[in-house]
Amino acid sequence: MRLGVLDIGSNTVHLLLVDAHPGARPVAFASHKRPLSLVQFLDGDGNINDAGQHELIEFVLEAWEFAAKHKAEDLLAFCTSAVREATNGPAVLARVKHETTVTLRELSGSDEASMTFFAVRRWYGWGAGPILDLDIGGGSFEMAFGQDELPELALSVPLGASRLTRDWLHEDPPSAKSVKELRRYIRATLKPAVRSFQKLGRANLVAGTSKTFRSLARIAGAAPSAAGPYVKRELFAADLGLWAQRISAMEVEDRLHLPGVSDARAPQLLAGALVAEAALEMFEFPSLEICPWALREGLILRRLDQLVSEGPLQPAPHVTQTRVPAEPQSPAATVPVR
Repeated sequence: MRLGVLDIGSNTVHLLLVDAHPGARPVAFASHKRPLSLVQFLDGDGNINDAGQHELIEFVLEAWEFAAKHKAEDLLAFCTSAVREATNGPAVLARVKHETTVTLRELSGSDEASMTFFAVRRWYGWGAGPILDLDIGGGSFEMAFGQDELPELALSVPLGASRLTRDWLHEDPPSAKSVKELRRYIRATLKPAVRSFQKLGRANLVAGTSKTFRSLARIAGAAPSAAGPYVKRELFAADLGLWAQRISAMEVEDRLHLPGVSDARAPQLLAGALVAEAALEMFEFPSLEICPWALREGLILRRLDQLVSEGPLQPAPHVTQTRVPAEPQSPAATVPVR
């Protein structure tokens, strides 16, 4: 079957279509996405303003038509911290459903961490032993640990790269004082979470599953995405410390010249590097491995598992299933996934 997953994140809105069947590896068919930082549309009361809602609704309609044009049979639609933490989040979800007929399901931070861990486990297999997964999003930082398919512990803390940049790094380049204060805040926020994980034992493998980790690994010398998903990519704490110092002295425009850094990611690169650096230091690991699969793949795999056990009309946990219409109202261009 062709399955779609619509991800309303803090930095990007993304529809991924895959061809898959139970027991097989999902194969990416096409992708449709655009940068959309919903936190930039927050008013003084924490509401997503009308302009932000319009941008979101416009993309959901595009995604719906794109999925229909390419004959997706199922659409899993979800949103994460940007909508979850907005003061008017429920009203925004209601408006999206009214104007698009698509139900966006709100994932909690622990849902995000659990489903991302599930994808990581499927990628590395049982032979990896206990896994610790780290994921830096725009609004939050997810951590999960376990020996089974689902984690023993899954936590989320408000250390997303976009959030920290907005709240702490107001100059370009940032002042030494603001960087020092942000480092202190990150470590204070992480400390209780790290203590909870340490009670469970030590991981055999630490995985990083977000675009932030991929960008940092690329800057530090890892293979580009064009090399394919099966090339091993690692990010070493020693390299990360050096690059965090270098990035802190760069203006945003200069960061764009670094390999693998997009316009949307450049402003928040330093905040992401500081979170990654603190996490590796506090969990006491010298490096982590970049995993190609993350939240979207976890939701897809979970859905396929349920098709086997419960039949094709049962939605996956935490995700609302939307049947895609037979014909779109307007055309959308295909973006092949390579």
